[in-house]
Amino acid sequence: MTVALYAIGLVLIVEGLVYVLAPSIVEDLLAMLRSLPEGQRRTLGLLAMIAGLIFVWTAKALGA
Repeated sequence: MTVALYAIGLVLIVEGLVYVLAPSIVEDLLAMLRSLPEGQRRTLGLLAMIAGLIFVWTAKALGA
């Protein structure tokens, strides 16, 4: 449970930093995402999820 709380906290920190450091870029990216068809947005979400799983698996394999 502690690891899950750390993970959620880190996600919120990174997301918050993006909005603090580059809010106009975030708005542009959101507009670009809105213009994509639903299928492409789903594919991007799936790829992001797979990248996250690979990242977590690699960290676990390295003993982090």
